Amino acid sequence: MIQIHRYNPAWREEFAQIAAKLRTALGDLAMRVDHIGSTSVPNLAAKDVIDIQVTVAELSPDVSRAIVAAGFTARPNFNRDHVPPGCADNAADWTKLLFNEPPGERRMNIHVRRAGAANQRYAVLFRDYLISNPQSAAAYAELKRRLAENLADPATYPDVKDPAVDLIFLAAEAWAKTTGWRADR
Repeated sequence: MIQIHRYNPAWREEFAQIAAKLRTALGDLAMRVDHIGSTSVPNLAAKDVIDIQVTVAELSPDVSRAIVAAGFTARPNFNRDHVPPGCADNAADWTKLLFNEPPGERRMNIHVRRAGAANQRYAVLFRDYLISNPQSAAAYAELKRRLAENLADPATYPDVKDPAVDLIFLAAEAWAKTTGWRADR
């Protein structure tokens, strides 16, 4: 069963601790380590799972080895993000590495994406848009609550949620153009 929790300010500190561990493990391989997903948006209800994006120059075996050596669990079957409507389906733009928490630690998803790839931009744009647009964040939270309460098969939660996330992403793209937002800040 999926549980959506009220925003927890402790998520920021938990992210900081995980990010420090990743930066130590990856050294210069990590260009950025960002808190992404719902737990990164103040006042947004979320699953109690910290999502982190590590931005790298290349999705290389060295990156994978360093993250696994730090104790994180590789998820090799989850190596691509879905492609939102209107976006080019260029495999390099949607490929990623995914890792979960070390055994016995709090739930987390570590998404490793290539700098400048569409999926790397998507994650930070989505976060920044929701931070800047609390009404959209509140509507998104309500959608997540209703999905969690009403889905017969919790495993379908991401598949059902993706089109709504894409709607937010499309609004975020328009917002980025009008505000001059850039992913590299």
